[in-house]
Amino acid sequence: MLQLIINGIVLGSIIALAAIGLTMVYGVLNFANFSHADFMALGAYIAFVLNVALGLNIILSFFIAVAIAGALGVLLDFLVWKPMRRKNADLVSLVIISIGLSLIVRNAIIFIWGGSTRNFDLPVRRGIEMLGVTITHNQLIGLGTAILFMVLVHFFLKNTKLGKAMRAISDDINLARMSGIDSDKVIMWMWFIGIGLAGVAGILYGLETTIRPNMGWFLILPMFAAVILGGIGNPYGAMVGGMIIGLSQELSMLILPSEYKMGVSLGIMILVLLFKPKGLFGGTNA
Repeated sequence: MLQLIINGIVLGSIIALAAIGLTMVYGVLNFANFSHADFMALGAYIAFVLNVALGLNIILSFFIAVAIAGALGVLLDFLVWKPMRRKNADLVSLVIISIGLSLIVRNAIIFIWGGSTRNFDLPVRRGIEMLGVTITHNQLIGLGTAILFMVLVHFFLKNTKLGKAMRAISDDINLARMSGIDSDKVIMWMWFIGIGLAGVAGILYGLETTIRPNMGWFLILPMFAAVILGGIGNPYGAMVGGMIIGLSQELSMLILPSEYKMGVSLGIMILVLLFKPKGLFGGTNA
């Protein structure tokens, strides 16, 4: 059981990172970006190319890949989302576009890198064994990195002018504009950070498992469950929600076969929507 708890904490931290980016987009723009999970996979593949094909150190590959993923988020905002905002596109149109982008990104990955699994070029190092529990080196890296980025997100939202502007726009975009906040600039940075965090989560998930084109697809349901559980548009709720979902999925294997782990996320999401639709911590746009 202790091993499952460790695995759940690691998985939950990865889900939490991805969910933070997803809920930031929802909190500011008020729509569910279904392509978010596939940008996780794209971030992992970019890091793979830098690490394996170009021979760069994994740490350097990590930061470059995250920056590229964030830049792609900004580019997509300029090419797709900003024109849609100017046209006052309805929610259904935005969701359909995001699903289309998801399919484009996933199939582009398959076209470029093929459908086989990939692995980062990392030295094999022994993990930590104690009390009958094994914590792998990659799990330590993943958990430490996830915690670091969650702390950075907290500091950014609470202590920077841009972070406070994001929170203001999330609460009321029209009032924020009237107070002099440049909403287009804030939204641009929101896309950079949101997709960048998706890239971080994708790389960490690739370290924990393998890199494959549909890796994001396996986390899209847990991500949305974490967002809804914590409160739509609430980054801190997404952190807690991600940890709860990760632990729930892993601990469910005590009584269920591993194939049903995803069903646990779905069950939690349905229960929250039925009995506490604003989530545990309330949402800005719930």
